Amino acid sequence: MSSGRTTLTAYFAAFCGLIFVGLFVFAPRPLWLGFLVVVLLAALWLGVVKGLLKPRELPYSSSPPPVTVTERVEPNIADVALPSAWADYDFVFSATVRWSPIVARFDESLANPEALAIDAILERARAITANRPPGRASLVRHELSGALARMEPDATGGIRAMAHSVTLTLADQDQARLAKLAAARKENALWEHEMRYEQTRRAYLSESVLKDTGSAVVWWLAKNDDHVQKTVQDIGLLAQLSSAANNTHVAEPFRHLLSTFADGTVEAPAGYVSNGATGAFAPSSRTVPDLFGDFLSAMDIEQDSPERVLLAKHVADVLRAYGRQEAADDLLRRFDPAESPRFDGFEPPSEPPDDGPDQ
Repeated sequence: MSSGRTTLTAYFAAFCGLIFVGLFVFAPRPLWLGFLVVVLLAALWLGVVKGLLKPRELPYSSSPPPVTVTERVEPNIADVALPSAWADYDFVFSATVRWSPIVARFDESLANPEALAIDAILERARAITANRPPGRASLVRHELSGALARMEPDATGGIRAMAHSVTLTLADQDQARLAKLAAARKENALWEHEMRYEQTRRAYLSESVLKDTGSAVVWWLAKNDDHVQKTVQDIGLLAQLSSAANNTHVAEPFRHLLSTFADGTVEAPAGYVSNGATGAFAPSSRTVPDLFGDFLSAMDIEQDSPERVLLAKHVADVLRAYGRQEAADDLLRRFDPAESPRFDGFEPPSEPPDDGPDQ
């Protein structure tokens, strides 16, 4: 407002000066006198304008009082244990504390205000770390750096405190334990996944694929890209698989196919025979002489041929050499009823028996 009045006054003075200059210039008088008057009026006008434009000093200063600069005191917090969300796993906290008094409420009788500032920072940090898992120490450190970067009053309201250069770590032993726990959880999750996969696979095979022979044949046909001939050749095997998966006997329509596998034949284990009624193998009741007789018949050796007795004696000698005395005796009783002298070896005697004096 004052600056506007000053400008208006300056304009008015200039206008009045121009009027006086015009009067003295155009009024009839000597030329030198008019020039002198113009110079005087110009000097007067300049003085008036300069005085109007000069700023006036106020009787009372409105500038704010000087600010008293408080010296910053920055105590350090080193390796303080703060709780985490897991029991017995503590964070290790370090920081630099910056604080300043609140003038209106600061108690000058406090002997150690730094302790209040440190306690305020630890309380703010503890409220955050107590709800954080120990395995995320690096992430929680950044969260603390942001939360503690603001000046906030303590519980008494007498000081304000903040923290910078925040570090948050775990002890090496706790870090190693967390790594082992994480590895164990991963292995357990993988094992459970594999177990569920195996259970699902078994359920699929037993309840869908091998539910019966027909389901097994359809599954095998799809697995072999619709090769019908190969699937037909494997029906006997699929019938046995489906019956074994369900702990049942082979169905009657497929029993005639049990001797037909991929190679075209099937053999019973030693000492067992195939039970045609159930399609399973049962212990054989045939003796060694019975089996040796089948061997001789397969070799087309006639019943009255002396080769039968000779072969029986040779086999009996072999059985005795391997400690099968009972089997050897049974074999000789069957094929050498006269109990003729046996050979001690595989070769016949070097000299024929003595039949008496020559006639």
